[in-house]
Amino acid sequence: MRKKSVGREVLEWGLAFLFAVGFAFLIRQFLFAPILVEGKSMMPTLHDKNRMIVNKVAYDIGEPERFDIVVFHATETKDYIKRVIGLPGEKIEYKNDVLYINDKAYEEPYLDEYKKNLSSKNLTGDFDAVVVPDDCYFLMGDNRLDSRDSRDIGVIPIDKIIGKTNLVFWPMSDFHFVE
Repeated sequence: MRKKSVGREVLEWGLAFLFAVGFAFLIRQFLFAPILVEGKSMMPTLHDKNRMIVNKVAYDIGEPERFDIVVFHATETKDYIKRVIGLPGEKIEYKNDVLYINDKAYEEPYLDEYKKNLSSKNLTGDFDAVVVPDDCYFLMGDNRLDSRDSRDIGVIPIDKIIGKTNLVFWPMSDFHFVE
């Protein structure tokens, strides 16, 4: 059996390291990436400084569904995390703190905790009907009193949506899947 030279050993380790870094880059770039929740717009579902995993391929093989939590490019330098409320072609409106989609009332159980502790009458202020254009989505934060979302910035085109997120991995004490 021949001994490997030190140079060959270094080369093999170097190539293994480069392969690992390249593989990690490809996974992060095209499949999954971490994201930091900044602010209170998704409370009580998500909290400031939670770290989550974004599934970037979810919408390459499917479409966003109602109540999915998604990450999207809000500006060139800022990504937001919001919940899908309206799908393409739907009419969205709020009346007396109730979500109406195509004139049918929908329950939002993820808001129950906030509504229970609310001092004012409505969590979501009324707004006139919005018809969501094709290839766009109406997105809102769960903390309706403190969320910059489709009510302010308009509907979000599908090509601005990075992916779906439902896994909080940090802090470890808060590790969970969001329903």
